[in-house]
Amino acid sequence: MADVSVIGAGSWGTALSVVLSDNGHNVTVWSIDQNEIDMLKSHHEHKDKLPGVKLPENMIFTTDLKMACHNKELLVMAVPSIYTRSTAVLMSPLVEKDQIIVNVAKGIEEDSLMTLSDIIEQEIPQAKVAVMSGPSHAEEVARNIPTTCVVGSKRKETAEFVQNMFMNKVFRVYTSPDVLGIELGGALKNVVALAAGMADGLGYGDNTKAALITRGISEISRLGVKMGAKAETFAGLTGIGDLVVTCASRHSRNRKAGMLMGQGHTPEDAMKEVNMVVEGVYSAKAALALAKKYDVEVPIIEYVNEILFNGADVKDAVTTLMSREKKDEYFGLDWKED
Repeated sequence: MADVSVIGAGSWGTALSVVLSDNGHNVTVWSIDQNEIDMLKSHHEHKDKLPGVKLPENMIFTTDLKMACHNKELLVMAVPSIYTRSTAVLMSPLVEKDQIIVNVAKGIEEDSLMTLSDIIEQEIPQAKVAVMSGPSHAEEVARNIPTTCVVGSKRKETAEFVQNMFMNKVFRVYTSPDVLGIELGGALKNVVALAAGMADGLGYGDNTKAALITRGISEISRLGVKMGAKAETFAGLTGIGDLVVTCASRHSRNRKAGMLMGQGHTPEDAMKEVNMVVEGVYSAKAALALAKKYDVEVPIIEYVNEILFNGADVKDAVTTLMSREKKDEYFGLDWKED
């Protein structure tokens, strides 16, 4: 049994608080929003994000960040990616040397092009930082539906500590040293999921979805490997696994936002309709900027950006993608000539 805090009371943070509590840990949940904390205290249920999921009576809810960080063996960073830096700045003077922080949000900072773990390490250099990602919708995790994730850290013992904190009979956790690959897979798949949702909104079928998933992971892995990540990571849970679930699931906010755009809604209206942070919208510009920096071709990500920020028509973008010049599926494979 350990004392842990979840920093961020959205759907994912709340779901992970259930996992940790089920594992016997003493769990504190922090939010900057007093109304959210009041709701959690009154009902022991996140009525907006996870209705019907009852939270344990001994779970503590607070807006006091100092109390949430003090003497905790693990801090779970579960704020939306756009608030990672600002929250880390607030946490920095409160975090003890070698205190373990596991980041579970997915994204890339638009201005700096930094991954979220890099941001946390920059703002809280005294902490030991890990990341956890994978095909894991909060709505299912909170209801004990079997789920697998991968946790990465620069230090094996840190990754194994986090693995042991979360692992149980319905939440299986693997470890990996490829922190960069885990984070890129988790962030960039949200951009491809917007495209998959757009295809659904246009009424396209399974063939189109499969093409987007397959060519999407090709773009993600090309960029990731060029940046120094491992190809094997993109064939695993935080690569193809997370991409499949985010492109296909009814729980996916990125797919839902894309579907609304495919049906004719503006990106702004689609985000309002989803009423949750659509991480792919915030990662799209950064993903394209990274591709240009590392000179990697990413046509799906490029056209998602055109739709989101330059007013491109969704159906025209699909036609343009399909009409690109002819190519081999994989570069570098040799033809065996007779």
